[in-house]
Amino acid sequence: MASIVPGSVGGVRDKTKGSSLELRLKRLRDLCSRLEADLVRPRIRTSEACQSIIQYTKNTKDFMVPSVWGSIDKREDPYSPPSEGGCCSVM
Repeated sequence: MASIVPGSVGGVRDKTKGSSLELRLKRLRDLCSRLEADLVRPRIRTSEACQSIIQYTKNTKDFMVPSVWGSIDKREDPYSPPSEGGCCSVM
């Protein structure tokens, strides 16, 4: 049975037009909920983020940049090849 909708053609609602409107409404609601979630996400200023990155790079040793930190003992370097036995075994 067709439902009577004011403003529709002949007073009868088209099923495909109704489903497309419902889909559009669902998408708008999903977008609205994503935007609300973004709104409550904690934020910091760019300058604060940059200062945090600078402090991290100054205080954290990077073994891949020996020109900044100098030579590193092989026991401290996690990227150096293992000196004992190796990591693979052949059967």
